[in-house]
Amino acid sequence: MTRVTRFAPSPTGLLHVGNLRTALHNWMLARKAGGRFLLRIDDTDAERSEDRFVEAIRRDLDWLDLTPDGEERQSKRLAFYEEAFERLKAAGRVYPAYESAQELDLKRKIALGRGLPPIYDRAALALTDEQRAAKEAQGVAPHWRFRLDHDEPIAWDDGIRGPQKFDAAQLSDPVVRRADGSWLYMLPSAFDDISMGVTDVLRGEDHVSNTAVQIQMFTALGAQPPRFAHEALLVGREGKLSKRLGSLGVESFREQGYQPEAIVALLARLGTALPVEPIADRTALLDTFDLATFGRAPARFDEADLARVNAQIVHQLPFEAVAGFVPEDFTPAAWHAIRPNLEKASEVIDWWQVVTGPVEPRAFDEETRAYLAEAAQALVWSDTPWQDLTAALKVGTGRKGRELFQPLRQALTGRDHGPDMAELLPLIGEERARERLEAAARG
Repeated sequence: MTRVTRFAPSPTGLLHVGNLRTALHNWMLARKAGGRFLLRIDDTDAERSEDRFVEAIRRDLDWLDLTPDGEERQSKRLAFYEEAFERLKAAGRVYPAYESAQELDLKRKIALGRGLPPIYDRAALALTDEQRAAKEAQGVAPHWRFRLDHDEPIAWDDGIRGPQKFDAAQLSDPVVRRADGSWLYMLPSAFDDISMGVTDVLRGEDHVSNTAVQIQMFTALGAQPPRFAHEALLVGREGKLSKRLGSLGVESFREQGYQPEAIVALLARLGTALPVEPIADRTALLDTFDLATFGRAPARFDEADLARVNAQIVHQLPFEAVAGFVPEDFTPAAWHAIRPNLEKASEVIDWWQVVTGPVEPRAFDEETRAYLAEAAQALVWSDTPWQDLTAALKVGTGRKGRELFQPLRQALTGRDHGPDMAELLPLIGEERARERLEAAARG
């Protein structure tokens, strides 16, 4: 059987790092098995869903090269949910309930006060036809609950958490449809997994109890449940990420100049026993992808780790990766010289400015200005101008080490640190180099 996974975001906002990790792992789970990765837009909440977020989701997945093999929108499938609902209704697996939110909240508080689990007491099942008719005559529209079978065991072998078992009697019958007729997550999701042929559901551990409920929904709809796996949620260095997720999204990462390969390399192994490494090759990442390596402890996301991996990825990038946004006179030799000093590829423009100028002169002391004047005189252009210049100055001045090299770098680049001068000086060129040395000598 072809392995089919899905990523099912709600278009109520931009994708954040937790969403990205889920999408990536589902993509990897499918691709490693030669299967299919699907995108399902969970937009049944018409009030909060927006088309601009649908477009952003597609754009973000494309940027990360996680383009799905197919797409469905739940808002286009309402008739299917209606048909499934009627089947469950006829079978007695969904029932109307009339309690208000305030009444349900009071029931939960009473149960907790008595030391009981705060689950729904199924009072609506005890209503007679006359009582239900009276409620509706009063204008009370029902919401609908899925009736769990308390005699049906709920168990599955989770791909990450191992054997799982739930007692249905300890779970509330979930609301599947609101009083206004709109759908909640549970039933449409289960139905879509069946109709879309999803074989594997990989999602966060906060969905474990949802899975227990949905397993009975699959059975009630006459289908075999897919395989389930629940991965640990992301936390930050200081705890939960929830308050910061808005600033940890694809759009933010893209604006900050991170490489998509770095994001993928980090998130692919975050929460696993495998080391996070700057692996830009997707095939290499797929070869080592295995749910057996996923841990149960919360996965820690640290932007410093992303920055580190990003820099290492940038240091591997070929010239072609930046050719589209660098000046026309920027050469492969320039990229080779500058690349080791970059944390983000976009910084190459700043370093090219160091090459092409102008460079702000430093305020050197008199002794250093005299040294730089001698350097301007000693500069003889060749295939190895930096090596020749420093060799001549070492002999002529007796300087060595930092005392020999640092003033030259500062005069020629305006920086204290940077690319290897043996590679950078040929890019600066003889005329600019001499002008900068002479300007620094004049002070």
